Amino acid sequence: MAHASFDGLRVLSLESRRAKEVAKLIRTYGGEPFVVPSMREVPLESNTQALEFADQLMAGKFDLVIFFTGVGLRALLDIVATRYDREEFLKALRTVKIAARGPKPVAALREVNVPVTVTAGEPTTWRELVSAMELEFGDSLGELRVAVQEYGASNPEFLSELTLKCAEVTKVPVYQWALPEDVRPLRECVLGIASGSVDVILFMTAVQVIHLFQVAEQMGCEDDLRAGLASIVIVSIGPTTSEELAHYGVTPDFEPSRPKMGFIVNEAAQYSGKVLEQKRVAKALAEERLMLPVQSVIQTSKAEPVAKKSSANVRRVQPSTPTMAGFRDGLTSIDFLHEISSRIAAADSFHVVLGSIVDFVTAVVPCDSCFIYVVEQDKLVLRASKNPHADIVDQLGVQLGQGITGWVAEHREPVAIASDASNDPRFVIFKNLPEDHFEAILCTPIVCASKVVGVINLQHRLSYQHTANEVRLVSMLGFLVGAEIERARLETENAQLAGRLETRKAVDRAKGILQRDLVISEDEAYRTMQRESRQRRKSMREIADAILLGDDLKRSQAAQSAV
Repeated sequence: MAHASFDGLRVLSLESRRAKEVAKLIRTYGGEPFVVPSMREVPLESNTQALEFADQLMAGKFDLVIFFTGVGLRALLDIVATRYDREEFLKALRTVKIAARGPKPVAALREVNVPVTVTAGEPTTWRELVSAMELEFGDSLGELRVAVQEYGASNPEFLSELTLKCAEVTKVPVYQWALPEDVRPLRECVLGIASGSVDVILFMTAVQVIHLFQVAEQMGCEDDLRAGLASIVIVSIGPTTSEELAHYGVTPDFEPSRPKMGFIVNEAAQYSGKVLEQKRVAKALAEERLMLPVQSVIQTSKAEPVAKKSSANVRRVQPSTPTMAGFRDGLTSIDFLHEISSRIAAADSFHVVLGSIVDFVTAVVPCDSCFIYVVEQDKLVLRASKNPHADIVDQLGVQLGQGITGWVAEHREPVAIASDASNDPRFVIFKNLPEDHFEAILCTPIVCASKVVGVINLQHRLSYQHTANEVRLVSMLGFLVGAEIERARLETENAQLAGRLETRKAVDRAKGILQRDLVISEDEAYRTMQRESRQRRKSMREIADAILLGDDLKRSQAAQSAV
């Protein structure tokens, strides 16, 4: 089969956060990109509910907190920091059960060392999250007091389901979605779709659908928009977005095999040309009153995924294997390098980088488990996992030379075992790791500047014969991502060190001011600051900054009086 390509089709995306990346991907797959941001995050008029949640959490009044977005967690921390000590809040958060909808909130929670108890499976809608919680908590779910971090708008179906299944449910809104300040580009989108100037539209969130129709309603063009959408290819990233489209009377042509940006663009490039041709033929025949249904263009074959109907009657590309569609289609080495280099170029934080590597590796090689170990102070620390292991990620350490993973790090050679991995003489079993009972394993070193900085560890429940290409591919990934892992790790360490250094400087200066103004010793000044920190629920840095600010104001007033 030919490599995926839009062949010059005009592709519209309403993405806001990752607009440049989407445009680049569309262009890479031979499309003409039109990327128009459709939404922006705006603060709530009042943060009362979020602050009340923080107060109740620290008072022990919640058993489970649900996070839907990484952005929402960061916004919540910023709000809480206006009244409470950040570390005290995080300490309270670590004492309750945590549920996360997808990889982004998981990564954000790992950044602040909050363990995740349960995560939703793909396509990571609220339904998968509810199923995962039922599986994890069983009958005890009905006894839990639950808080839900909302993301832009309430989800009444999810809240209703939770209310039926849990003892108590509290909403925690932290931000809301709004239209862009300049809606002219969105108006042009409505007119462009209505006039047939667009061939393909990619919907990546339900909010994009809502805002597009909101602008169309303001223009009095809703019917024209629906008519235009009926003549172009509509790709929805997943069931939640498809449901929102159905609310407006629009049925997507298909959903990607996985609800991720790379997959939606890649698979849209594969199938949009055929879908568009079929829709245009059907429209022409309909105009001649020969009503013929549009046939599925995704044909059943060994080389291509099979289309299937979802519960919302939306065809979805069926993942015949867990691998990425582009690789099944014979993705060239240049495309492969572009995909991995684009992830590296993002320059994300440490755990986000590791999460991206796990996602990429598991998309390339089908596996049941993927671990990323990072070398830190002469030992390997488990820093990322495909499967949720909140209790051991960032905790489990392996000595160099210990087990197969340690052997690979010590000898800088890959190891591939097709079956009975636990019988290998190098194998060492670890508690709390069910993957240790899996049959097959592939371990490859991660290298940077001629030294091992980590290990990629893939495991399979059943026997699995890794091909030579798979071993070389994962080994090459180890060489490609080594520098990025080392960069992210060093940046995290440097940021923490710089933060501690700045805090120490501020505290030392504040102590000096207290010693001077109150005529007390250095120890007494420090104890005074500690007491204020506890009583006001503020960090030592915040107390120090307040003292420094007060001193600056006094000196400024004195200077003005002297003038």
